[in-house]
Amino acid sequence: MNTDTTESGRKATIDALLLKLPGVSARKINGLDAYFVSDRMFACISGRGIGLRLPVATATELQFSRDNVVPFQPGGMTSSREWIQIDRDDAAEYEKDLPLFQAALEFVKAARAR
Repeated sequence: MNTDTTESGRKATIDALLLKLPGVSARKINGLDAYFVSDRMFACISGRGIGLRLPVATATELQFSRDNVVPFQPGGMTSSREWIQIDRDDAAEYEKDLPLFQAALEFVKAARAR
């Protein structure tokens, strides 16, 4: 059963998950709710999913190994190969993807150090 009764409820559930991670902040960018670490975006809500920035090899592997992972295309626009989208009907289910959110956060933080 879908526990998301509104889009704001869905966002609140995702906020509760991601904003508890160290150094994470949220703001809107191009009309989308996005999550940042070190002032760089690592996740973004788009439609019924969340986009994540990961190493290309990881992103590609996830697209082939999971049926709920697709290329990230916010507003129908194709993004880079580093971005994937995880679709879940119930936002509370994103708790299962916490290791991927942490990997995305670390990937973006490391990219900034380069």
